[in-house]
Amino acid sequence: MKPATAPTKAIHSMTGFAQARLERDGRAVRINLRSVNHRFLDIHLRMPDGFEVFEARIRQALRNRLRRGHVDVNVYYEQTAPSTIEVNQEVAGAYMKAVEALRREFDVRTEPDLIGLFRLPGVVAAPGTAGELQSEQAQEKLGEQVDACLEQALVRLETMRRSEGQALAREMHEILARISSRATEIEKLAEDVRPAIARRLAQRLEDLLKTVQIDPARLAQEAALLTERGDVSEELARLHSHVEQFQKLLATAGETGKKLDFLLQEMQREANTLLSKTPGVESEGLAITGLALEVKSDIEKLREQAQNVE
Repeated sequence: MKPATAPTKAIHSMTGFAQARLERDGRAVRINLRSVNHRFLDIHLRMPDGFEVFEARIRQALRNRLRRGHVDVNVYYEQTAPSTIEVNQEVAGAYMKAVEALRREFDVRTEPDLIGLFRLPGVVAAPGTAGELQSEQAQEKLGEQVDACLEQALVRLETMRRSEGQALAREMHEILARISSRATEIEKLAEDVRPAIARRLAQRLEDLLKTVQIDPARLAQEAALLTERGDVSEELARLHSHVEQFQKLLATAGETGKKLDFLLQEMQREANTLLSKTPGVESEGLAITGLALEVKSDIEKLREQAQNVE
């Protein structure tokens, strides 16, 4: 059976990196996004002081666009235009009064160090610090800038995750083709191995008839049971069906990674049953065992790739 060629544009990887920088009105916002595989959507957010007011909207924007993955989000903020130093004269005046009082009390003639005064807490403040975000107008203006920058970063992240997903899909389609081809080989070998099963059955019956008298109904039951134990047609049919379902899922938009993982468990179960049913005494049986082991190996490779599918 030849595997169908399926489009790979729908599948997304959970691995990706993106960066965006947006400058407005002398202020720049830069956002880095890095994602790796995870069972759920796990967001780790780092922001400058004062940006906590934007946390909810950033997390919601990520949830709207991403379904799974561990996502590290780093937000940076900087002044790009020359900033005006604002002196809090009320605080500076209080410091100066305290200095003058000490000078008079201890008869100190040294003039106050104005440069040192600027270093004291609360004396100077530059625009763009957390303090500036106290006004609703400033928050809204900067929030729009953060939204626009995050949108750029998300578009780039999705582009990379989609590109990585296409590479994953191509690799998985190649593995699926091998599994399908080996299953077809096993089907042919299973036909050839049936005479060996018949010989084993005849020999067993001959041995039994030499020692005891067997009821014909019981004899027919034993024959049917032995034949069933060596029949792998149902397992192969289900394996082919799982391969086709897997290919369809690779072309399905949405959260497919969990579905792929479940399907892989079913494929592994069929491969294990193939091995348990295969007679290993004939050359055909040994060949089937070898192919079934290769199928198991390919299923494990598929599982490794599927771990990165969103």
